[in-house]
Amino acid sequence: MKKFVKILLGLVALIVIVIVVLLSYVKFGLPKVGDPPDLQVNITPERLERGEYLSWHVTGCIDCHTLRNPSLYSMPIMPGREGAGGIRFSPELGFPGVMYPSNITPAGLGDWTDGEIFQAITAGVDNEGNALFPIMPYHDYGKMDKEDIYSIIAYIRTLEPIESEIPERELDFPLNLIVNMMPEEPEFTKMPDPSDQVAYGEYLANAGGCIHCHSTQDEKGMLIPGMLMAGGNEFILPTGGVIRTSNLTSDDETGVGKWTEEAFLLRFRIYADSSMVLPEIREGDLNTVMPWSLYGKITEEDLRAIYRYLETVKPISNKVEKFTAP
Repeated sequence: MKKFVKILLGLVALIVIVIVVLLSYVKFGLPKVGDPPDLQVNITPERLERGEYLSWHVTGCIDCHTLRNPSLYSMPIMPGREGAGGIRFSPELGFPGVMYPSNITPAGLGDWTDGEIFQAITAGVDNEGNALFPIMPYHDYGKMDKEDIYSIIAYIRTLEPIESEIPERELDFPLNLIVNMMPEEPEFTKMPDPSDQVAYGEYLANAGGCIHCHSTQDEKGMLIPGMLMAGGNEFILPTGGVIRTSNLTSDDETGVGKWTEEAFLLRFRIYADSSMVLPEIREGDLNTVMPWSLYGKITEEDLRAIYRYLETVKPISNKVEKFTAP
């Protein structure tokens, strides 16, 4: 009997050691995506123009890294804080912990190399080797054309420096360990020729992270296979209530299958006029996290390509209840 107990205790001790080693490896040995590239982005007028367009109207850099005004429809960004970070994503809004997008103006990225910025955007590791939570969809950015990433870096280098204090994130357990397993090496592609509207539209939709907002997620924030682009992703609004994203698949009844190309364009064009006055939002009113005032400036050529791509997305029947009041 004593021998059995001794063997059992030995097995328990071995299991504990293995668990400690694994946890230590995840905590201190990951992420592993290699060193940042030795990179110096040349700032040219062409890159600045492309980078400004992408950062403001496609990839959402300015949108996520700027405080937003929840008292107006679509929560537009606050003027004078462009790129300074500080939005609080918290459990009250449905997030697994507390996170704050960083300051991406020169005041926040002053000592970052271009290679470190490049690796953060495309592989999810900051300049100190820490794993980033993929609320910034670096897995998608890692599938973009390198030239587009260079253009984004060139543009954000020219932002007005704005000082801001960004608190440290506090992820819930065990996500604070699992996050170290999330970064991965990018798999870059070449941007398709815009004449191939479907391929080009898919490229733009990936760059815009459409699949993340417009796909149902489980309680851990992971996309549910078989429900990609079918909508239903929930966002708890700061003014109360829950908004759910639309079904973007080609389903005729619950998706955008019956939308005409012109109707799709008009949905964005409504917000293209910078003089448009956005409705005020009171507590409990319908609002949206979709940054219409920014996406409204996507070019007509790009919107038509996105529409053509959405026509090819497998139809999934998923009727979404748009809004639930508090």
